[in-house]
Amino acid sequence: MPYLERDGDVFVLYLGNEGQTDNENRFHPDWIDAVHGLLDEVEASEGPAALVTVATGKFYSNGLDTDWLFANFERNCWYVDRVHTLYSRLLAFPMATVAALNGHAFGAGAMLATSHDFRVMRADRGYWCLPEVHLGMPFTVAMNALVTGRLTNQVALEAMTTGRRYGADDAIAAGIVEAKADADKVLATAIERAAALAGNRKPNLPVIKKALHGRTLEGLAIETTPENLKFAP
Repeated sequence: MPYLERDGDVFVLYLGNEGQTDNENRFHPDWIDAVHGLLDEVEASEGPAALVTVATGKFYSNGLDTDWLFANFERNCWYVDRVHTLYSRLLAFPMATVAALNGHAFGAGAMLATSHDFRVMRADRGYWCLPEVHLGMPFTVAMNALVTGRLTNQVALEAMTTGRRYGADDAIAAGIVEAKADADKVLATAIERAAALAGNRKPNLPVIKKALHGRTLEGLAIETTPENLKFAP
């Protein structure tokens, strides 16, 4: 399960099990609850602070837990709305957030990275990708709001309709991520960037973020229903 460490003023939220390098960090409902619990802990802290999320091994996150989803498909709308809560929370999080993409970020995992303020991507391998078009899966109304709110229209169109896999250089050129680093420096680079922003943790920061992302947050708040989720297992 996810766990939390601290490096000075920077909280580092690891998305996978401590010591495990092959975890895809998929969004099981228990995993979502655990992440929210750790974010509660971060928010309860005092003083200057910033947040970095990272994982270990090959994956940052492969997104939806499709095994759980198809085994519990009658709860599919409830499930994706739980996923959406992570995006909304990070968009308006009351401190700077940086995603350290140590490996692949696919589907809902790519959207998780996109919900952060900034992203640092591993330079030599790993992709940011929205593969839904190849999987025959739709984007929920909320997911569409997130992607189109955070990316330019043409980049969103390409990412959503072609399933293109963006490496670090292409992701920087498209404005999906802001920086790249060698594999052994991704986390340190993200922490350095976050630490420089820790002093911005003031009451006005979440106000600024909520206004900045107002339309996206409104879209993320739209409840998923069978009528607006045209998807069959």
